[in-house]
Amino acid sequence: MGALRLRLLTGAALVIGAPLSQLALPQLALAQEAPAPAAAQPKAQTTAQAPGADGLTPDAVFIDADSAQRDGDVVSAHGSAEDRVFARFQDHSLRAQDVTYDLQKRIATASGDAELTAPDGSVVHASRIELDSDLKAGVAVDLATRLSNGASLMAATAVRRSETVSELNSVIFTPCPICDANGPKTPSVSIQAEKAVQNEELRAILYRNVVFRLGGVPVFYLPAFAHPDPSVDRASGFLVPTVDYEAGRGFSLEVPYLRVVSPSEDWLFSPQFNTKVAPLMNVQWRRRFTDGTIVARGGYTYGRSFGDFDLDGDGHAESNVRFGDRTSRSYLLAHGTFDPDGAWRWGFTAERVSDKTLFDRYDVRDAYQDNGLYYGDSRRLISQIYAERQTTRSYLSVAAFTLQSLRVAEINPITPALNVFEDDHTLPLVAPLIEARWEPEGPVFGGRLRLRGSAVALTRQAYVGFPTLSPELIPPGPTEGLPGVDSRRVTGQAEWRRTLISPLGVRWEPFVDLRADFYSVGDLPPSLGIDDVNHARARTSAGVDISYPLYRRLSASSDLILEPMAQLSISNKADLDPRIPNEDSQVTELDHLSLFRIDRFPGYDLLEGGLRFTAGARATLRWDEVRSASLFIGRSMRADDLDEFLTPIPDDPTRLYDPSGLAHRTSDWVVHATFNPSDRMRGWFHATLDGAGEIHRAEATVDGRWGRRNLASVSYIVDRSNPLAGPLNRNYEFVQLSANQFIWGNWGVAVNGIADLERDIITRSEVGVLFDDDCFRIEVGWRRDNTRVRPTGPAEGVYLRLNLATFGGSGYDRDNMR
Repeated sequence: MGALRLRLLTGAALVIGAPLSQLALPQLALAQEAPAPAAAQPKAQTTAQAPGADGLTPDAVFIDADSAQRDGDVVSAHGSAEDRVFARFQDHSLRAQDVTYDLQKRIATASGDAELTAPDGSVVHASRIELDSDLKAGVAVDLATRLSNGASLMAATAVRRSETVSELNSVIFTPCPICDANGPKTPSVSIQAEKAVQNEELRAILYRNVVFRLGGVPVFYLPAFAHPDPSVDRASGFLVPTVDYEAGRGFSLEVPYLRVVSPSEDWLFSPQFNTKVAPLMNVQWRRRFTDGTIVARGGYTYGRSFGDFDLDGDGHAESNVRFGDRTSRSYLLAHGTFDPDGAWRWGFTAERVSDKTLFDRYDVRDAYQDNGLYYGDSRRLISQIYAERQTTRSYLSVAAFTLQSLRVAEINPITPALNVFEDDHTLPLVAPLIEARWEPEGPVFGGRLRLRGSAVALTRQAYVGFPTLSPELIPPGPTEGLPGVDSRRVTGQAEWRRTLISPLGVRWEPFVDLRADFYSVGDLPPSLGIDDVNHARARTSAGVDISYPLYRRLSASSDLILEPMAQLSISNKADLDPRIPNEDSQVTELDHLSLFRIDRFPGYDLLEGGLRFTAGARATLRWDEVRSASLFIGRSMRADDLDEFLTPIPDDPTRLYDPSGLAHRTSDWVVHATFNPSDRMRGWFHATLDGAGEIHRAEATVDGRWGRRNLASVSYIVDRSNPLAGPLNRNYEFVQLSANQFIWGNWGVAVNGIADLERDIITRSEVGVLFDDDCFRIEVGWRRDNTRVRPTGPAEGVYLRLNLATFGGSGYDRDNMR
């Protein structure tokens, strides 16, 4: 209801404060003093002031009427119902049967089907409009206005009582169309109020006897309420409440209250009341400074934990079992950014939660967001502080951060509340992490020179083995109680590249890349008898990129581009000492962009060397301006295998496989395609395949729409890189579907779902019925969540979504909340 009230406020202010006030006429001087004859030619009066877009100066008026006359200080013009008077002034247009203007009292009056059009396109209709040029008093009778956003507002009378008080009586407002090709129609959503009063000193609008209607049927009544006028960006008050149901918590009601301290500071208090468990108090503080912003959000409750347990041993968990002692449970999600004058800027994030399942149990929204210089990945919170310095030729960043994991390491299939989570002590403290880049201003030997530097120190409290440590460094037997492996790295790199174009159009890019790393590794497993390691390595690479774009015009509206490309490079053999932990190159995404890079791993710990040849080709077809299709196929070959890239299979550590696709002499095939056969359909496809044509990884998405509002999106993703099936093999296969299909008029169905094909279950699903008439959308349906990490097990229930298309928001942006 907060959105409805805000739009009524906006409509009232636009009518009272804008269209009526904009009727104020400039002082009028006619070009002739005698009354104009019937059907007189239009007259315009100009002064030395600069004319507007319509050619009129601010103090001039243009009148076209059947008759116009001046009697002392009163100028009047008359027309008929079929041929109304037309007046133009200050970029506004006025039509009415009769228009008068008192030059002395500066009062303008229009009556008889009066119509005022403002520069923004909003139109006011009334049987009578009266307003003085100083905007101190105004009256409109039988008011009807259509605003520039398509909304309509009607009132029996609109009166500007003084400079600060305006009043509308018998008000009706709707954001929906009130007529169509068949004539007048009942709007889907409307608001009716006996009176609306705007007080500019209080900066508020007061309402009396308000009725909210859906399809003309009254659904909600308020005897009185008040809220800020449109001149107020934010004001203290209650925002739109949230109602929810979940088996573990029962029915939940969250009632947010915004307390505005100043234009640059506010507090949001959002208590969540639950029928089955203790309430949760959510608080957010936002403050904007001269050169930065801080947003801090937190929550607190005092109670027992709750979840699903198999108490009777029948293999099925019972819902909403509360267990443990009452204790304090809380979370903090904060971030800040500061950008003072100069090249430096800095910021921080602080993210911690007392219970690894608190966000899931209490349905804390937007808990995982990307703030700061570095992001915590899926279900991991990051606390960091960082500083950056950037100029046109250089970049430097210094950061330190820690992580808290909310990931499930072992899933309990019967009792989700007993899932085992990743140990935070196995995650490193990263301090410091330094990245630097610099380029000289001019060319070096006719090409571009880039210098890079990087340094990092990682400290762990607890031992972690694969994939951080090489298989030969993983000690046999139990590893509990072993210290975490600490490592430090310093890297320097220089790259020179030059672009040459031959007379035939062949593009040549010779390059030289020099890189040196220094590692210091400590706290290796003592049972291996390996001392701490200080290790230096270097790599020198040289090569050339070649491409030859070919263009052919197929017709007046179509063309074809073929671009074969290749890279030949040679480097010294990669020094992959097994004592160096792999911290930053555990996941490799081999695609059409990374295939031609010198370092195809995302980090520094793994690197390639030796003789390498990479080839690929891209074909792009474009037609009818908006339609296109593109296909890329490529592969890389090297002189030697690199067994160091092989990884033990989790279910069978004695066997190795190649998750990167780069361990063998021939890499995986990379296939990438995009297609846009029309402005209503688009899609893309990416895959890596081994030499036998078996898919290692693939992802595809197709979006389409038909009719005016029907749409669908289908996504598919699969990972088959692990050759051995099992619960720990990391293979996955998902299909996601989202679609709207209108069946009869404004009625349709909505479907959303995610299917886990690897486990043969539907992890999330929604099926609903919707009504949408372009200004009002409501969707009611059934939802089920089978996500295995939920401590309360599968959840299902009815959902309700309401969207009032052209209504304003609550005045507070929840998307800013972490």
